[in-house]
Amino acid sequence: MRHPSTVMLIVAAGRGVRAGEGLPKQYRHLAGVPVLTHTLRACLAGEAVDRVQIVIHPDDRALHDDAVAHLSEAQRLLIKPVAIGGATRAASVRQGLAALEALPDETLVLIHDAARPFLSPSLIDRACAAASRHGAAIPVLGVTDTVKEVDAAGLVIATLDRSALRTVQTPQAFRLGMIRVAHAAAEAQGRDDFTDDGAVMEWHGVALATFAGDSRNLKLTHPEDFVRAESMLGPSLSMLTRVATGYDVHAFGPGDHVWLGGVRVPHDRGVIAHSDGDVALHALCDALFGVIGDGDIGVHFPPSDPQWRGASSDRFLAFACERVRQRGGIIDHLDLSIVCERPKIGPFRLAMQARIAAIAGIAAEQIGLKATTSERLGFTGRSEGLAALATVTVRLPAPKAAS
Repeated sequence: MRHPSTVMLIVAAGRGVRAGEGLPKQYRHLAGVPVLTHTLRACLAGEAVDRVQIVIHPDDRALHDDAVAHLSEAQRLLIKPVAIGGATRAASVRQGLAALEALPDETLVLIHDAARPFLSPSLIDRACAAASRHGAAIPVLGVTDTVKEVDAAGLVIATLDRSALRTVQTPQAFRLGMIRVAHAAAEAQGRDDFTDDGAVMEWHGVALATFAGDSRNLKLTHPEDFVRAESMLGPSLSMLTRVATGYDVHAFGPGDHVWLGGVRVPHDRGVIAHSDGDVALHALCDALFGVIGDGDIGVHFPPSDPQWRGASSDRFLAFACERVRQRGGIIDHLDLSIVCERPKIGPFRLAMQARIAAIAGIAAEQIGLKATTSERLGFTGRSEGLAALATVTVRLPAPKAAS
């Protein structure tokens, strides 16, 4: 039998910088919509949850509003006005609990990470049942790998008994009155260092029950997690692979360095350009715009606009990648060829790969980067400038058939 009142508290105030791409991870796109949208849809997919309380960073209101706008009208009606989070996860949860102050202590509150979009109705049901029975319960998974304890030097100290170990997920489920008291006590003691709410209850001396988690309940943290998440969504999507190319060239001019692939490369010349003149990133931008039929870099960042004078090209590439993701695109591979006699690219190749991967929010293994000369032929052969050619491979949702 379902508890009469259950609230899902979604913690979405973090910055999520390890995921790359510049956006907090809960607002990055999966299959064309923000991660937070997927999480909210999952929370409201069954009948267990009566209301949703979201806690956001004060700078993210527009991103939150966009995520909620993808929901149906009926789903939006179940979402309470946002709470503004604090400097730590624990502080943000307290703000969310404060927003629920009018609810009775017997209410069940399920506290869930916004970056776990694969929440299932059955996991929510298990959370509610466990909280109703025990008052405080967390979802766990057994540990299948051997676990070693190591010291600061990376040397093994001990092999732990994995039969007694569990990894912990969210949603963590509590009676509202119990978690309120525990968080208030932690705040009074200046304890803001708890990384999950089960740890707050442990510290407060509450017996903490466990229930079965879900191996699909992936937490998105690193760029590779987004690749896995796209593959998990893949069977439900009809995707087409598209390939596009880009090209850019700049003449040398006065200066002591050039920018290539987001990396400052020392050289006895600079380049003549309105922005920083990074031919590698510019070529990638044109290829990405091309794959979605979205003009070219000059359309989005016209050289006639003074705001782009001297601008760093990583902003252009991040924008182009986001445009692709807004169309539901998945970037599979970025390939570059840089053509110049000098400077030598080899010493900077790995740094360029890493920088492009960080900007694009993909793994370095998805970046191909080569350098070649033109055998002293043409303007590059005469060391008058340098050029770059890019090829991108992207999966995009198949267009709907015309009715």
